[in-house]
Amino acid sequence: MSDLSAGFSEPPRRRKVSKFRWVTLVGIPLAAILFQVYVPRFFTYLAYLEMPLLVTVYFSLRRRSPPFGVVFGMCIGLAQDSLSNHPLGMFGIVKTLVGYFAASVSQRFEATSALLRLVLAFFFFFFHQFFYWVLASALLGQTVSFEPVQTLVLGVLNAAVAVPLFRILDKLDVTE
Repeated sequence: MSDLSAGFSEPPRRRKVSKFRWVTLVGIPLAAILFQVYVPRFFTYLAYLEMPLLVTVYFSLRRRSPPFGVVFGMCIGLAQDSLSNHPLGMFGIVKTLVGYFAASVSQRFEATSALLRLVLAFFFFFFHQFFYWVLASALLGQTVSFEPVQTLVLGVLNAAVAVPLFRILDKLDVTE
């Protein structure tokens, strides 16, 4: 019996939980939402960037708290819904789930390496697009096109933008 309990007697490793200033927690998502709404009107080739999603993933990964990820994703999603022509609540639901799952993943993995961040950004972009398609089809009865090949390519592009973006946002962390 002591052999079985010997491995469980060690205390778990303490992982650093990032803390950000409230100005950062409000300003960065607001800038991402405004980027998403207004920049594609002037530069149509930047319409593929899903900046509010990347910001949701970043802050959820860094805070390591599923309740924070849920509230943060919900706020960003609803703000994005209110400024776009999409039905109110669709981005709110999807980004709430992304925030929760990103925070849950961060409890298992230390998401500081560029490769892991690249993979997670790609995965959450694909998840976001797929789940939006499911919700639009199931809840609203809309026929929204979901093209897996195009979504994979856009996922790679968003992941490529996420790595340097996350590196820049790391500099805003108060605990470092």
